[in-house]
Amino acid sequence: MSVKVGDSVSEGTVIAISSDAADAADDLSQDAVQVAPETVSETDVVVATRDAVVDRDSVVAATEPATDEHGTADGLRATPLVRRLARDLEVDLVRVSGTGGKGRVTKQDLLAHYEGSIVTEHGTPSGMGIPPIPEIDFAKFGPVRTMPLSRIKKISGPHLHRSWLNVPHVTHNDEADITDLDAYRRELDAAAKEEGYRVTMLSFLLKAVASSLRTFPVVNSSLAGDELVLKDYVNIGVAVDTPDGLVVPVVKDVDRKGITELSRDLGDLSARARDGKLSAGDMQGATFTISSLGGIGGTAFTPIVNAPEVAILGVVRSKMAPVWNGIEFEPRLMLPLCLSYDHRVIDGALAARFTVHLAHLVGDVRRPVL
Repeated sequence: MSVKVGDSVSEGTVIAISSDAADAADDLSQDAVQVAPETVSETDVVVATRDAVVDRDSVVAATEPATDEHGTADGLRATPLVRRLARDLEVDLVRVSGTGGKGRVTKQDLLAHYEGSIVTEHGTPSGMGIPPIPEIDFAKFGPVRTMPLSRIKKISGPHLHRSWLNVPHVTHNDEADITDLDAYRRELDAAAKEEGYRVTMLSFLLKAVASSLRTFPVVNSSLAGDELVLKDYVNIGVAVDTPDGLVVPVVKDVDRKGITELSRDLGDLSARARDGKLSAGDMQGATFTISSLGGIGGTAFTPIVNAPEVAILGVVRSKMAPVWNGIEFEPRLMLPLCLSYDHRVIDGALAARFTVHLAHLVGDVRRPVL
């Protein structure tokens, strides 16, 4: 220090000599300090601006030994502040490209690297700067076996990961009384068996969802920048469980078809999905998706929105439950409904209205076919 606390100095006056002053200067305001010319070898000179008053707390002490004008013993060029921030963020500075003088890594370089998509050594994006899960040698704890992922899971995995990271998911849960509808469905299914197809509850759900999407067109949209793309067609993807993983064939023009035609379409798509005979066109163009676990069980779940769609309906196994009818409790067959949606497009009130409307439709056997 060449001045004392409280001294007033003029522009150009030397106030301190620091071995890492050039690095510290990167983190101070450019109009508050200047870095001395490169003619200074082992040290750099901090120069005060006009009418500046020296304060002892403003002097930054070097915390790491320097071996050259800008770097340190490990060969990296970065200020102590940047190094400390890199440690906090668990970022390896060797992987960060520096844009500062002589390749120095600045704070902006570090943050840009952190906020970008970090690619793991397997080539899978970890996304949004999230550190990858560390690899563990499980064989140290007991016998293990390895099994390669199926082709379907290799394709669907990155898409699900991308949707989960990019879409702010919220799930709204409700129930629908399907007592009367299921009785009617059983009558239709008995007749359909003789003709070689089945009528499942999913056929009625497709029809009811299509009607609901027409009533609430925002749920049948996609987000494109600052605009919503409202689709005047209704194609609904249906998640099908196959031995190799989940596939989502698309039933086209659902709003224009009846229960019989939808049932035949579902049977055809499901059979081809299980046999691995779906074409690319069979799995494209959906505006909404239904994922049904009704044949397996469960009480509720959170399906992942199939972006760029903005909502997906999950259904699980229906169950008999006591429902108050105003006079007494009576057993009713209740179907849980789980609507996951993109909160950037759909707010909670719209999600609730959509689900209540859907439950209202399937609650009366006459409404879904209207």
